[in-house]
Amino acid sequence: MEQKLWNGGILPSLFNRKTLLGAMVAGVLLNPAHLLAKVSEEESAKLGTSLTPVGAIKAGNKAGTIPEWTGGIQTAPEGYEKGKLHVDPFGSDKARFTITAENMGEHADKLTAGQKAMFDRYKDSFKMIVYPTRRSASYPEYVYKASKENALSAELTSNGNGIKDAKVTSPFPIPQTGLEVLWNHTLRWRGGQLQREVGQAAPTGSGSYVMTRIEETIFLPYNQEGATIESVENRLAFFLQTVKAPARLAGAILLVHETLDQNKEPRLAWTYNPGQRRVRRAPNIAFDYPGTASDNQRTTDQYDMFNGSPERYDWKLVGKKEMYVPYNAFKIHAEGVDSNELLQTGHINQDYSRYELHRVWIVEGTIKEGTSHIYAKRTFYVDEDTWTILAADQYDGRGNIWRVSENHTINYYEVPATFDTLITHYDVLNGRYLAYGFNNSGPVDNFNIDVSKSDFTPQRLRRKGRR
Repeated sequence: MEQKLWNGGILPSLFNRKTLLGAMVAGVLLNPAHLLAKVSEEESAKLGTSLTPVGAIKAGNKAGTIPEWTGGIQTAPEGYEKGKLHVDPFGSDKARFTITAENMGEHADKLTAGQKAMFDRYKDSFKMIVYPTRRSASYPEYVYKASKENALSAELTSNGNGIKDAKVTSPFPIPQTGLEVLWNHTLRWRGGQLQREVGQAAPTGSGSYVMTRIEETIFLPYNQEGATIESVENRLAFFLQTVKAPARLAGAILLVHETLDQNKEPRLAWTYNPGQRRVRRAPNIAFDYPGTASDNQRTTDQYDMFNGSPERYDWKLVGKKEMYVPYNAFKIHAEGVDSNELLQTGHINQDYSRYELHRVWIVEGTIKEGTSHIYAKRTFYVDEDTWTILAADQYDGRGNIWRVSENHTINYYEVPATFDTLITHYDVLNGRYLAYGFNNSGPVDNFNIDVSKSDFTPQRLRRKGRR
């Protein structure tokens, strides 16, 4: 679709300038926090026609390198058995080409600043193998229905730190601000519940590491069929994280009640320390507090690429662009892929990574004056088909790229839902990185567990810790 420069950014031409300007003026006069939220019935009618039900451009690009979205993965591929690891539906695809430090200039306009920094740091080893683009994203029908209804009703509240009149999934399928795109990632549909065991490793500069095993149980009230912002009583997610190994860390537990409007009610968190056998409130587990057992290689708000309150940054919508991003990472997810094979010095073994050309929304966050965070600036690259942040660049206070993040996702087609199988955070300054999410060597991810909010109380945490 043709792109046009508008007010300092690039927005799709599906927005009529006269209509947009009128909406902007009206929004400012009524309430700046509601700027450009709901769209007209005429605009919303494009969902399911020229746009996909979740707001992506349905058509392919003129070059034919991005195909039309035709519904994504509708059925599991031959050979898949429920309860086992996922069969790669695109395993027969041949690579289109490989980007290296030598030829990256030929592809520079479709690379993130972070990817370029990786090529500069690891000239001899970092590469990106680009495959045919497969628009695999698919969701249940009730998610599509909710997305269309959200377009006509959802609004920002509390200066952008909350949402009202939305249900089930991303509230702004036709976004008009960077904050709306960010909320689309935060509230995107990922299934209503999940239990999984994942691996996390933070290789040193020499490549040595210790694998940490973490069990996660997640309940997402807002993603339940029929749920609304109002019905979940400001509870976005309930999250229980238990460290299983190594022995020196085993038994530590984190419980989080993720609130939606964190100005109205801050995130609630508790930790269980197995040495002290005590449950304690943990109000600091937010923003740039170090992530669980991460060896200080990621912040708390880098879990899932970004989570929590957006309040410490000013968010700018740069626009939509075709970029090479990690996608359909079934090779990383495959049975038999050992972590020793995947984890290398400086970065993961890129022979297992799959990159595709996709349209992404680009959102920049700049730290607000009077607030603090170790990242002075962040750039997110958000997939138009899933509202998932697929890549992120994090900058230090001097304006230099510090950490480069990539989200290797698959369509868990038995649900169906798109979610990570491995997230990497590369520190291009010290040469270390964190790889989180290895889920092909333990119990298979279970999206059908029977849980409710009563399973996520401090009392349950205490009993779980003492078992």
